[in-house]
Amino acid sequence: MKKYTMIALVAIACLTAFSFAPTGGRDYVPVEQTPEMETGYIDRVQLKNDRYHLSVDQINWYEGSEATEKFLEREGSEELDGPPNDYYIINDDETLHDLVIAEDAEVLMQLYNRTGNVLEADIVWNESITVEKFVELINTEDDLDMKSFPYHLTVKDGEISRIVQQYVP
Repeated sequence: MKKYTMIALVAIACLTAFSFAPTGGRDYVPVEQTPEMETGYIDRVQLKNDRYHLSVDQINWYEGSEATEKFLEREGSEELDGPPNDYYIINDDETLHDLVIAEDAEVLMQLYNRTGNVLEADIVWNESITVEKFVELINTEDDLDMKSFPYHLTVKDGEISRIVQQYVP
């Protein structure tokens, strides 16, 4: 009986510790928009002259009160008082344009298939990966399509210096 009581106490202690553990690293934080940033969907990535080029469909990405304002402006829904997931995308022009990825570009991902089993995919906020790994992910066709996520691209001197995958609930 003492053995079962001890196991129960250890289990309760562990569960209590995990439930009160800080979650700062697990909370979503919106990407800070800057004048050098554009947001879009990646249509394809190609290697040209030893440089990676992204073909991007630029979008307008809104969150929070801005998303609500744009949603009501464009949708005018009486049933909904804002976008369902607190974000709103406007894509009035699906024209693609190409951008070169800087060789030392920073790439931050939120969610991707790390193990080869899409069911094991989990969110790791702003996980840094290499440009080569990013290209591999974009070109991989599986159930977690990396092209279905928007990306925030920081463009400096005509090259992408930073790529941040936008998490979409």
